[in-house]
Amino acid sequence: MAFDVSVVGLYILDILGRPVEEIPPGGQLRFIDEIRLTVAGTAGGSAIDCAKLGLNTRAVGAIGDDEKGDFILHTLTGFGVDIAEMRKLTGVPTSSTILNVRPNGDRPALHRRGASDELTLGEKDYPAILDAKFVHVGGMPLLAKLDGAPTTALLKAAKEAGCQTTFDLLSATAETLDVLKPSLPFVDYFVPSIEDAEAMCGLSVPEDAAKFFLDAGATNCCLTMGGDGCIVATQDAMFRLPAFDIDVKDTTGCGDAFTAGLIAGLNHDWDIEKAARFASACGALVSTGLGSDAGIVSFEETEKLMNSAPTLPMAS
Repeated sequence: MAFDVSVVGLYILDILGRPVEEIPPGGQLRFIDEIRLTVAGTAGGSAIDCAKLGLNTRAVGAIGDDEKGDFILHTLTGFGVDIAEMRKLTGVPTSSTILNVRPNGDRPALHRRGASDELTLGEKDYPAILDAKFVHVGGMPLLAKLDGAPTTALLKAAKEAGCQTTFDLLSATAETLDVLKPSLPFVDYFVPSIEDAEAMCGLSVPEDAAKFFLDAGATNCCLTMGGDGCIVATQDAMFRLPAFDIDVKDTTGCGDAFTAGLIAGLNHDWDIEKAARFASACGALVSTGLGSDAGIVSFEETEKLMNSAPTLPMAS
C-alpha cells in the first residue's frame, strides 16, 4: 500500500490565544502571551500528528477557496502530508474555530461550519483513500454530507480492502448515536472522548460506556478521559491506563493526538495496551503547548516520554 494512513473528514483552521481569563467588556483591550494558527479537527489534527510520528499520511477532506484553506494546504504540505485528495470548494468558507484558551487549559470554542460539511465521497474515490494500511475517519457529526450512510459505506469498503479502521467524533450529541450505529461494525478502533461517549449513550460510568460501544459493534473502544487517563476495551479485556503528569497549557487536539499515537503504535505491530500508552504520551505532549500540532517532535522522542514520564494517580 502507498500510505500508512488515510485521514478522512474534518479539517479546520484553529485560531488560538492564551491565556484568556475573560473576554474584555465593550471595546476594551487585553494582552495575552500567545496567538497561533493551526490545522485542527478530528482529521486535520490527527493527520499532522501522524506525519510528525513518521507515518506516510494522506489527507482527505474539503477546504474553501480562501486564505484559511490555503493555510491548511500549505501547513499539511510542510509536515509532509499528501494533499492530492484534499478538495478546494468555491463559494464555501473553510471550516474554522476561534479558541480562547483559559489558564487551566480549557478552551471554549466558537466554530464556523464550512467546507467540511460539503465533503462528499463515493466509490470512485475509494481506490485513492483505501491505498493505506489504516483509514481514520474523524468529524461526525460535523460532516453533513458524509455522516451516516456515506461513512458506513466507506468504512465497509475499507474493511473489505483489508484496511484497519479508526473512528473519532467531535461535539457528539444524543442524536449522533443513531447516525453512528450503522458504522460501528466496520470500526476496529473507536476512539471518542468520554464526554462524547456519555453524550451519545447516556451512561456515566466509563466502563459501561465502553462496553456499550463494543456491544454496538466496535471491535475495540478507547475512551480518552483527560487527566483521568483512558479506558481500553477489547473483546476479551477492559483496563484503565493513567494519564502522564505534565504541565498542561492547552488541551486542544489531545484526542486527535491520541488517535494518531494509537495508529502509530499499531503500525509498529505493538499490542493495544502499549499502543494506547504511546497514544496517551502523544496526548500529553500536545497539551504542553498551544494548538493541535504542539509538543510532538518525533516517534522516538514520544517513546522516550512514554517510558520515563511520571503518571497521575488513577481515579477509583
